[in-house]
Amino acid sequence: MKKYYFNLHLTYHEFLPYYEGQVHAIVVRTTDGIRIQFPASHIRKYVTSTGIRGYFCMNTENNKFLSITKIS
Repeated sequence: MKKYYFNLHLTYHEFLPYYEGQVHAIVVRTTDGIRIQFPASHIRKYVTSTGIRGYFCMNTENNKFLSITKIS
């Protein structure tokens, strides 16, 4: 299993196109400098009234998404 750690800071208004399905993928740079892309639907559960803010860990296996966990 491979783990990718990244920070994500989006205001509610910045995330709105993702939430509404107008934009389907989120692209982030990990703490190791690797660029990763994943479906926005995987992060929706972390949206608050102010947006998304936190440090996350994405787990993959054979380059297939398994989960995203908010660390802080």
